[in-house]
Parts: sequence; C-alpha cells; structure tokens
Amino acid sequence: MDPVTAVVVSAIAAGAVAGVADTATQAVKDAYAGLKNLISGKYRDVDVTAVERRPESEAKKESLAEDLEDAGAAGDTELAAAAAALLEAVQHHHPHVVVGVDVRDLVAAALEISDIKSTGDGVRVTGTTIAGEAKISGVEAGGPGSPDPTTART
Repeated sequence: MDPVTAVVVSAIAAGAVAGVADTATQAVKDAYAGLKNLISGKYRDVDVTAVERRPESEAKKESLAEDLEDAGAAGDTELAAAAAALLEAVQHHHPHVVVGVDVRDLVAAALEISDIKSTGDGVRVTGTTIAGEAKISGVEAGGPGSPDPTTART
C-alpha cells in the first residue's frame, strides 16, 4: 500500500472513532471534515462512509485504500498533509485512539506483527497471553510533534 494511502486510511478510521465521541474537540472535527472534503473534492469516486461506519474493519480499510489508489491519490502531498494533521489532532486530543495495531485479551500459541506504519501509536498489546514466540518488527510510529518515544503513556 502506498504510504500516502496508508496514512489517509488510518486518518479516516481514527477520525471516525474520535470525531463521533461526545468529547471530540473542534480541532479534531475540523481536521476530519477538512480531510473528507478534500477527498470528495479531488477524488469524487472515493467513498469513505464504509470506514466511517466500521472503522475497525480491515476489509473496509483495505477497500478504501484500493479506491484511493485507483483514483490516483497515491503520492498526493496535499492529501497526506491533511491526513497527518487529522492524526496529529486525534493523537493530541484523544491519545487513547490507537492508529496502528491494538491487541487486547488475546490467547494464542504465537504472535507475529510486522511492517506497521503509523503516525500515531504503533503497537499496543494488553491483557494478552502468548504461549510461544511473540515477534513484533518493522514498526514505524509517531510523526511530527509526536511525544517522546522513550516515555510511556499512561
């Protein structure tokens, strides 16, 4: 998946989760509306409503990514900047929204997570029991203005 497309899909999913919360700030709402307006203005055949309805669905996010790439959004720096602004607003105002991978209450023999690119959190694993090998690699997390990665969030 093209890096711009990946950031846009992550931003739409994160914005859909954070934007509908009663506690959503105006900054998040404005950034979300701006990204959606940019998409609808430049890529009229791309519809984000499936991801808005089910932001946790990987199938919906993959479909949106495919639609964006088919529409020629790959490499669109204006779109990437709008998506990054939304992700930054979500991260700043709603740090509990995970943009990368969030694994909870998993019981498994093994786990491998790789090649995650996220401008927000990278990988969060909580309440999980893994009997064998657990491997997490290739994680790129954080972006401009991100918190210091050497400090843990509470």
